[in-house]
Amino acid sequence: MSLRHEAELRRLLGEQRLVSWFQPIVDLATGDVVAHEALVRGPADSPLHLPDALFSTARRHGLLAELDAACRAAAFWGASAQKLRDPVGLFVNVEPEVLDSAPLDVLLEIAANAPGQLRVVVEFTERALAHRPAELLRTVDRIRDAGWAVALDDVGADELSLAFMPLLRPDVIKLDLRLVQDGPGPDVAQVMNAVNAYAESSGALVLAEGIEDDEHLRLARSLGAVLGQGWLFGRPRPVIDMSARTAALPLPPRRAAQASSSSVVDSQASPFSLLPPGAVLRHAPKALLIELTKQLEREALRQGSACVLASTFQLARYFTPATASRYRDLAERIAFVCALAEDMPAEPLPGVRGAALAAGDPVRSEWDVVVLAPHFSAALLARDLGDDGPDAERRFEYVLTYERSTVAAAGRALLARVVAAEPAAPGTPGTPGTPGTLAPSAGSVLAAVPAPTGADVAECLPSLLGEPSLPALPPVPSLEPGAATEALLRRALDASTSGVCVADVRRPDQPLVYVNPAFERLAGFTAGQVLGRNCRFLQGSDTDPAVIDAIRTAVSAGREWTGVVLNHRGPDRTPWWNEVHLSPVHDDDGALVHYIGVQTDVTERVIAQRELAVERDRTRAQRARLEQLGLRTPL
Repeated sequence: MSLRHEAELRRLLGEQRLVSWFQPIVDLATGDVVAHEALVRGPADSPLHLPDALFSTARRHGLLAELDAACRAAAFWGASAQKLRDPVGLFVNVEPEVLDSAPLDVLLEIAANAPGQLRVVVEFTERALAHRPAELLRTVDRIRDAGWAVALDDVGADELSLAFMPLLRPDVIKLDLRLVQDGPGPDVAQVMNAVNAYAESSGALVLAEGIEDDEHLRLARSLGAVLGQGWLFGRPRPVIDMSARTAALPLPPRRAAQASSSSVVDSQASPFSLLPPGAVLRHAPKALLIELTKQLEREALRQGSACVLASTFQLARYFTPATASRYRDLAERIAFVCALAEDMPAEPLPGVRGAALAAGDPVRSEWDVVVLAPHFSAALLARDLGDDGPDAERRFEYVLTYERSTVAAAGRALLARVVAAEPAAPGTPGTPGTPGTLAPSAGSVLAAVPAPTGADVAECLPSLLGEPSLPALPPVPSLEPGAATEALLRRALDASTSGVCVADVRRPDQPLVYVNPAFERLAGFTAGQVLGRNCRFLQGSDTDPAVIDAIRTAVSAGREWTGVVLNHRGPDRTPWWNEVHLSPVHDDDGALVHYIGVQTDVTERVIAQRELAVERDRTRAQRARLEQLGLRTPL
């Protein structure tokens, strides 16, 4: 099946058989159609007719860049052929995983030569900024230079999107469909607080997806949406309904901050150089900057999972073990953490993105710390004065600013230097250009069903090589499905030091159908005792319900999930902290069929972090008491 789908996709690409269908986007106040979103389709008689099947096949066989280019070309030619004109807009998706190879020059030429004037909005997801910050920022600059607008898609599906709104500066915020379909709740309130704060300050339009009935429409309006999309207004169709009443897409005017931001500024300017004229500079020794930095890190932790932290260290050796301990904690608790320095590796710690600075880069002589969240912004921007003498006494000139536009500009300048992790080799299974890092994975959400057969496990295992998010399995492009391949995969998984399990989401209660020996050791049970059971047997009464709810929400939506959860081992129920990552697996038709979990015991680390926090609190209390005694007499 997989090879047949690959051949079919190559045929469709070679024969240029992909076309765009169009779904209307309406003004919720008037009902007027203000734009259409282009959605790719294969021929009606093809097994790859629907987008999910097309993209899952492309990912599996390394054809994502070719498919993405064909989709966007089809969107432009289709809109042009149907005489879609300004002021009605055209929404076009760009797959974030292939930003570095996206042929924007071709698109710009198509748009320039199309009859009339297309009003284009290019959609990205937060994955683009999380995985490929430098490429995305350059792409966004080129798009805006062409006079097009930018939309941030699936906002609310992941908290990353909330953290990245001020960095990407979208003109349109597209709410994930679950926000209007699932009804109010704490997650919806968090998303809408962040979205409305950004929309109010920027003038961005809020667009609600997935509106299928009047109840969805009422909730979308309550959430602040001014634009809507969904079956209530029209399903995707190959032909645009020209009889519908139309109006101009009310995009916000280009803001001065956007107009002045170019790829040159983002990729070459330093955060310190972006300070506004007249900024008051102070001088301070390195010792004071260290304390200011720690305070900003604590602020980042308080902001939680919708926060971005970017820091510079001049030289990688200044990223000390003590610093690494703090950043490990930050990476677990906030959305995105990056560290820049000369000789800094691409991933100095799991979950921390690194960037190596050239010796001549102006950031090399700076000390920059940027914290950006939906309701908080702060930056320490400092420049080395070049003092000789002891390192701790080196002086810097610095500014501590909370002005949001300055903080966001500094953050963009730093992230413009964070390139993608090394891409997969051409032709290997999985997604080209996708970072190969994997956070350790999850086991506590995936009881009783018939015991799985050998065929169940055999069906799951070939999928492992095709999923870029899985760890420790080297790509083997020459392998074909068969007994030899399954035996090799089993040996590789058996040798892994991380616990690996596979759950079948198509069966009632999502039973485990495979566990490796490392999982048996972590769980304290044999494979025969756990296969056929839901993975919740690892949980206990003291497991955090909020964490379990977050996992269930991610699994219900078919998304990845990473975090730390308290589990219990064996019949004696010994507690242990499990750092987990869940990865969804889809079949060739794009249907979700399995979840793969990878587990790591991080009990010692969690205990050490808690003891360190207690010691910090005790030290802070003692210091406050000493200061009080120094200022007051016992009387």
